[in-house]
Amino acid sequence: MRVSTEWLSDYISLENVAPEDLAERITRAGIEIDAVENRNQGITKVVVGYVKSKEKHPDADKLNICKVDAGLEEELQIVCGAKNVDAGQKVPVAMIGAKLPGGLDIKKAKLRGVLSQGMICSAKELGLNDKLLPKEQQEGILVLPSDLEPGTPIEQVLGLNDQVLELDLTPNRSDALSMIGAAYEVSAILGREITLPKPEEQLTESGSPAAEHISVTVNAPELCTHYAARYITGVQIAPSPLWMQNRLMAAGIRPINNIVDITNYVMLEYGQPLHAFDADSLAHGNIVVRTAAEGETMVTLDGQERKLKETMLLITDGEKPVAIAGVMGGENSEVTSSTVNLLLESAKFDGTTVRKTSRDLGLRSESSLRFEKNVDPNSVIPALNRAASLIAQYAAGTVHPGVVESAPAQTEELVISLSTDKVNQYLGTLLTTEEIKAIFDRLHFAYEVSSGDEIKVTVPTRRGDITRDVDLIEEVARLYGYDLIPTTVIEGPTTPGSFTKEQTIRRALRALLSNGGYHEVISYSFVNPVRGSLFSELTKGSHSVKLAMPMSEEQSVLRTSILPQMLSAAEYNRNRKQDSLALFEIGNVFYTEEESLTKQPREIPALSLLLSGNRVEKQWNTSVQKVDFFDLKGAIETIFAYLGLDKNVSYVANEPKDFHPGRSASIYLNVEGKDAILIGTLGQVHPEIQNSYDLADTYVAELSLEAIYEYARPALVYRELPRFPAVERDIAVVVEENVEAGAMLASIRDSAGELLQSVQVFDIFTGEKLGLGKKSVALALTYRHHEHTLTEEEITAVHSKVVEDLSTRFGAELRK
Repeated sequence: MRVSTEWLSDYISLENVAPEDLAERITRAGIEIDAVENRNQGITKVVVGYVKSKEKHPDADKLNICKVDAGLEEELQIVCGAKNVDAGQKVPVAMIGAKLPGGLDIKKAKLRGVLSQGMICSAKELGLNDKLLPKEQQEGILVLPSDLEPGTPIEQVLGLNDQVLELDLTPNRSDALSMIGAAYEVSAILGREITLPKPEEQLTESGSPAAEHISVTVNAPELCTHYAARYITGVQIAPSPLWMQNRLMAAGIRPINNIVDITNYVMLEYGQPLHAFDADSLAHGNIVVRTAAEGETMVTLDGQERKLKETMLLITDGEKPVAIAGVMGGENSEVTSSTVNLLLESAKFDGTTVRKTSRDLGLRSESSLRFEKNVDPNSVIPALNRAASLIAQYAAGTVHPGVVESAPAQTEELVISLSTDKVNQYLGTLLTTEEIKAIFDRLHFAYEVSSGDEIKVTVPTRRGDITRDVDLIEEVARLYGYDLIPTTVIEGPTTPGSFTKEQTIRRALRALLSNGGYHEVISYSFVNPVRGSLFSELTKGSHSVKLAMPMSEEQSVLRTSILPQMLSAAEYNRNRKQDSLALFEIGNVFYTEEESLTKQPREIPALSLLLSGNRVEKQWNTSVQKVDFFDLKGAIETIFAYLGLDKNVSYVANEPKDFHPGRSASIYLNVEGKDAILIGTLGQVHPEIQNSYDLADTYVAELSLEAIYEYARPALVYRELPRFPAVERDIAVVVEENVEAGAMLASIRDSAGELLQSVQVFDIFTGEKLGLGKKSVALALTYRHHEHTLTEEEITAVHSKVVEDLSTRFGAELRK
């Protein structure tokens, strides 16, 4: 919000307060001032001049010799090359000795042999933003209104004796999106009286009642809680007064004509957007507020055809749309040079609806900005009357009696109770009730003091950000002065911070994998739809979530797996000669069971790993060793061991989608009393996919962390060092080739019970000697008792049971 101090001084005295000092005090009170802009960019000795005559330069076709009355005793002769200069104009004249922005000094000069005693200036030469000028004045010299007196300083005419404060407002301070709101704020800070416009006293009505000419119907009262209109006839479209144009340009708005400028001026003044319709373009003078029909279209003021949605609120005349509520008017009801009669609108539209409409259409305006943040409901009528009185004054309009309105919602002012003790308890101050009351007086908040030190404060509707007593305490703090609040020791119960179980596990996984040589990657949650459909084992049978407004087709859906982006990262590194990779990422994947999304999609945390390249690089004494399936499986087993789940996890040979057949497995979590839970997949990437990414053999795994978070026990377990010796026994058994070693290991653990310290496979052999479809699995078993040395009888008994169970369950035969 750009606040002109010249305009602000209409409401509050800024005497003896420098703009820089005011900016500092406003910032200290909670609204940051980004900059203080001086509208005078270094102009001196520039005045209004009257061009008395214009003649062609004798030696230059593009130059003119002008005789100019600049309020001096003698007229000036100025050579000017502007195409639009002409006799009878009032123009800015830089006299001899004048200074212009950019360090330009005006001196007496001869142009093609003709004396020039100054310079007739354009807006740009005066340091003005010419893009904010009416289009007809953006080129050539600046032509001023004809009623100006020659010799008048141009700073006074163009409002350049002004400083503009740029307020960087937080979303909750929508009250300061208006000059009156800014005036209330400055009044509270300076402790000075505020004077506001009184449009009801200035407004003169005549003619037949407005209700005889226009009507208002609201068919969506939940989206438009108040719609008010006035009927004004006989308007004369012309430029708005120069002082109004200056203020609009200071605020960053380009003047257009008196009607449009007045609606913009009042919007800036009250924070209440207005719109003027050409009343004769409305069918029977009707206004009907309704939601759009699906596929309905209209052409807005910028000449663009807009396709509308059912969620958008429209202003119609009962037959056709004439405006998109709160966003922009329609071309078919625009105020033009031939407009005579007006319907002037002031309304309270639902902020959420306006925000969604503005976003969906990609159309943001000063009006939508204010409606999005919810305008003061009690400004609808005052702003309407203010605009009507200005139209009567500056456009010769006749304001017909009465306001035609519909769905007027009565907004009650909020009453909040507050005690002096609570204020001091929160702030650590020793303020008295009288000091707190004085602050509310400065804020123009009405209040009553009841028994004791309780204050009942009535919050004006313009301050929608204040809803609780702590909000009032914040107001007291900022106006008392944050720098005056003493430093005090915090009192009361405190809750020590700690990590949740999920946070603890995530940090543990990052540390474990990083220490194991893996590098963490972080990728976008948005992916290409084709690649995003890969590796969807964890979200099998569901649908990906499409983005409503994607940045590009390459990032148009939410990922259902992290692995495609892991492969992209591997491809990126391989293209840069980084072939040996160990990567991991912890992030979320998304999916939905719905064909068309109507509710929040599912979001589950996942851990993905990738291995590619070499485990051991070539050295003088070693050969290259490539990573394989078991390197990745070992990393996963280490994770489960750390989380206390190693005895609850099983691996089942499988052929998940997009993995290499025969080199992949599914991972299940076995929880007592429940069916096995599929929590992940691991294996080699399918050769076709590897080739599409231009990768060598690559191994990946993806784990769903939901069940892991629930059942993990990430705690250190301390064990006493063994005091009794272990006994090792090796066996080699012949089984069918399709028997999984993992199932055999699980069987051995069940059979051996507590005496088994460890078991592992140390050799697998196949060959003709064993027979077709057979394999030999060699296992090393270690037995130990923690309280005594095992006897031969104990070892033989448990070992025999292990061999017997292997024979019973898997048809295993001891290899001879």
